[in-house]
Amino acid sequence: MEETIGLRERKKAATRLALHEAALRLATEHGLDGVTVEAIADAANVSRRTFSNYFSSKEEAIFHGDAVRLRRLLELVRRQPTDAPPWSALRGAAERLAVEAYGNAPPSWLVHRRQLRGHTGLAAHQIAAYTAIERELAEELAHRLTGPDRTLRSRVLAATLLSTLRVAVQHWIDHPDGPLLDVLHTALAEAARAPGVDATDLPAVRR
Repeated sequence: MEETIGLRERKKAATRLALHEAALRLATEHGLDGVTVEAIADAANVSRRTFSNYFSSKEEAIFHGDAVRLRRLLELVRRQPTDAPPWSALRGAAERLAVEAYGNAPPSWLVHRRQLRGHTGLAAHQIAAYTAIERELAEELAHRLTGPDRTLRSRVLAATLLSTLRVAVQHWIDHPDGPLLDVLHTALAEAARAPGVDATDLPAVRR
């Protein structure tokens, strides 16, 4: 029974990935406005109905890879030592993600993302995805803090990390001269030098 469920989930994951890759490729070739859900489904050799079982829009299909990476970031934060300062936990998770999810990104992926950047529809979807993960990330961080205002402080930390990661990835996409990890190190260092932040944590959240 477990093997059957595992096979089913792997097939679903493969279909979802095929739709994502087809959407990304077609949007790059024809522009986002020139791509239809039907065309994406045809390119992935599935029906329009099957597409709707996995994604609500072509924008969601295109952004699927980023959504997966954001979910992975949350998982990596949860795996950080419970006694690690919040900012250290976030930094460690982000650095691991940079190596794990972007370290071997093919040149074609960079080309696709560079050509699609700035599109209004995708930007709106990106904001929504980051907002959703920010809430969950803040909830995770709140368990690592104390004090009556820990909910607010956890949201500030989550937003700071996600904004830093987003900017670092975008800069790397535009200037892929070296590994993302190097860019992220620089970006995180700048975030740590912002008012009220040091290399390990926000003074306001020190216990």
